[in-house]
Amino acid sequence: MGTSEAVFQVLSRTLPQLVCKDPFFSSSDLVFPSKLRMKCVKKRTSRYKSLIQCSSMLSSELGTYRFQGMGIDWCGNKITSHASLPSCKCQQAESVSGLTAEDGNGAWFLDSAGKLNSRNNIMNAPDVLEFQDVQQTKQEEEILISNGTNGTIRDNFHNISIDPLEEEAWDLLVEGRMILFGISSFILFSCRAGRKQWDCHSPGQGLMPASFKVRTVPLDGDDSASEEVLDPDFGEAAIGRVAPVDSGLWWIILLRAYGKCSGDLSVQERIDVQTGIKMILRLCLADGFDMFPTLLVTDGSCMIDRRMGIHGHPLEIQALFYSALLCAREMLTPEDGSADLIRALNNRLVALSFHIREYYWIDLRKLNEIYRYKTEEYSYDAVNKFNIYPDQISPWLVEWMPNKGGYLIGNLQPAHMDFRFFSLGNLWSVVSSLATVDQSHAILDLIEAKWSDLVADMPFKICYPALEGQEWQITTGSDPKNTPWSYHNAGSWPTLLWQLTVACIKLNRTDIAAKAIEVAEKRISRDKWPEYYDTKKARFIGKQARLFQTWSIAGYLVAKLLLADPSKAKMLITEEDSELVNAFSCMISANPRRKRGRKNLKQSYIV
Repeated sequence: MGTSEAVFQVLSRTLPQLVCKDPFFSSSDLVFPSKLRMKCVKKRTSRYKSLIQCSSMLSSELGTYRFQGMGIDWCGNKITSHASLPSCKCQQAESVSGLTAEDGNGAWFLDSAGKLNSRNNIMNAPDVLEFQDVQQTKQEEEILISNGTNGTIRDNFHNISIDPLEEEAWDLLVEGRMILFGISSFILFSCRAGRKQWDCHSPGQGLMPASFKVRTVPLDGDDSASEEVLDPDFGEAAIGRVAPVDSGLWWIILLRAYGKCSGDLSVQERIDVQTGIKMILRLCLADGFDMFPTLLVTDGSCMIDRRMGIHGHPLEIQALFYSALLCAREMLTPEDGSADLIRALNNRLVALSFHIREYYWIDLRKLNEIYRYKTEEYSYDAVNKFNIYPDQISPWLVEWMPNKGGYLIGNLQPAHMDFRFFSLGNLWSVVSSLATVDQSHAILDLIEAKWSDLVADMPFKICYPALEGQEWQITTGSDPKNTPWSYHNAGSWPTLLWQLTVACIKLNRTDIAAKAIEVAEKRISRDKWPEYYDTKKARFIGKQARLFQTWSIAGYLVAKLLLADPSKAKMLITEEDSELVNAFSCMISANPRRKRGRKNLKQSYIV
């Protein structure tokens, strides 16, 4: 979910990328009186103006900076704290851990939910500023323009000062004092994070950290000074101690997005970054006992990071896997050592796309087909290849499936189909072209048809429906946080707005995303930007939801930025190429409803 923060930083790379100390914000005071909170909102324009006027901010190559205004130095994996420093001063480091200005632009949010969310008692700013403050803002903008400020920054400056709700969201990110460092720095640091050893076991090379924890350690020889070190977490500190499968896939997708947005391909062409891509691919493409082209993973290895019955081949991982394969193929530099890897990658793309499109897809026609399945079928000619029993069709699905529309089911294993609708997996299947064009439109048709269930009072349901009763007890172990219609068990997550927006932009159906954002805007600020919502209609703030959640704020802003400039979505979208279409057509003609022998295929695929 922290990916929304990363995408937000990539999208907003033309805006000021440094955060200076707020003169109205004491580092020790995390609770604002309402008037002081108002002052911070009203003075935000001035803060941006002071940032823009710094000479380093006007450089097209930002590189790595020292955040003196925040009292922070970023040095490799260290964040060195300083005493409180006065006004805004930004100074470009000549070289930090081998990184220079040539490494590219942008910034990344270090997951600092703990710091931001400690401000739960903050009073929200009013939606409308007083007249004199609006006038002050206009005067400051005129001064900015008269000073000949860069046109791109000026245009974005105007864009972000129109909507009071957007204004508040931007302000919360600034006031939250989130630790920012260059996107290039994040990519390289993740790549260099190294391998962890758990007891006598080491995870495979290519595993990327799920998050970074800030650890304070004393400086040698000076008891009064300390430094903060970034400690990568590969899952050994997570609830359930589950290694993250999705983080490496998101890393590849983000790397491509950065190159597309900035035009700077030097980062992805670096030897260490190319090595990182290959390590992730080799880990994901390694031969094992699994017979399917999908990735076999455990519960808790993705956005749903607790026991929720998604072990096996969950759709979310398969959609991210497919997207990462396409992105990696685009970025890999041709060389003799990578020929075998590219060949395996292409083979997996074909098999994976066929497998998901054919066997995960469900609509009213397919539901009728499953209802009449014959079981215990052997041979290559079997229609019911996974021995699915028709009695597995849940009564809720029979009533819920609309006449128009369909979706990709949550999971598929021998004798088991998880018919739940999982939002991120379906939306990213649209974005990555894992779903066909017709299937993609059908997914959005289903969202429109089931708007009251999936959107209701706050978008967007993480899955539907919730596990209840004995099924909830057995599947989740009676998880007190994943009670029915809460958290990962069919709770509503505002951060999913940006994935919905990208999918709608790709299919030129932005009215759906705009309508969902409009629903969110009615409550999200008043509710203090919560992490998630509870109940079937998302009427309650999540019982354990963090307030002023960074990825909720960033997800909303990403959705708004994308709607304002839909062309930016191209950096996240992957289009299916003609080779994949031809290969898929050949497989369809040979399978699954025509009798065929293995000799008919030039190359064998597990289908």
